[in-house]
Amino acid sequence: MSLQHEKAREVAETIALKALAFLAASPDRLGRFLALTGIGPSELRQQVSSPQMLAGILDHVMQDETLLMVFAAETGLKPESVAAAHRALSGPEPERTP
Repeated sequence: MSLQHEKAREVAETIALKALAFLAASPDRLGRFLALTGIGPSELRQQVSSPQMLAGILDHVMQDETLLMVFAAETGLKPESVAAAHRALSGPEPERTP
């Protein structure tokens, strides 16, 4: 893994952890995340460092435009950087076949 790719991954992980903190700051937001994903609190704690879980957190935030905009405003991030972080954690998209 290149140094640039490694740095991008670290930034993406930081953004995802900020998103988790944002969700956890509101019982309603966290409850909705847990209900929609089917993940329990203990599973979330156990898997919080996995790229898949972090990508899932960002995916959840991006699915609701209002939630995304509030998160971006509260953290000073651009919504596009949330999407870029999601891509960095999700890995390359599969090639499309015609």
